[in-house]
Amino acid sequence: MDWHAILRFIHVTSFATWFGTVFASLFFLKTLEPKLTGSDNDPGDYPMLLQTYIKLETKVADAGFKTAIVSGLLLAFFFHGWTVGIMIKVGIIVLQVALTMGYIIKAIQPLQYPCSRSDYKKWYNLFTISLTMFALVLSVTFFLL
Repeated sequence: MDWHAILRFIHVTSFATWFGTVFASLFFLKTLEPKLTGSDNDPGDYPMLLQTYIKLETKVADAGFKTAIVSGLLLAFFFHGWTVGIMIKVGIIVLQVALTMGYIIKAIQPLQYPCSRSDYKKWYNLFTISLTMFALVLSVTFFLL
């Protein structure tokens, strides 16, 4: 059995799951924007819908993230070694988690709905952070290694 190929498949698939949930959330939030930023003081059930979606999305994203990390560490330990490139990717992932979690705590959690469009754009800033870090990881993986 080709364990390297299996681990690589798991790693790529879990990374894609993690990335995909973030990308899907961007589209979902764009769809909800008119309802959560309207001038109407009653946004209806949309804040609860958003909260439910984020809880579910977090479960899927966390599973993808954890699986990508574990499979990546196993690939490094058993097949690739702890090269400079691997260390750079680990550093970028740690930075992504720190920046993302810090921004969520600082800017996203305090949001109350309905909110202004400028406050709602904080969501898009979060996705800018996440997608930039994903682009860095992919750039390092495909163009520098």
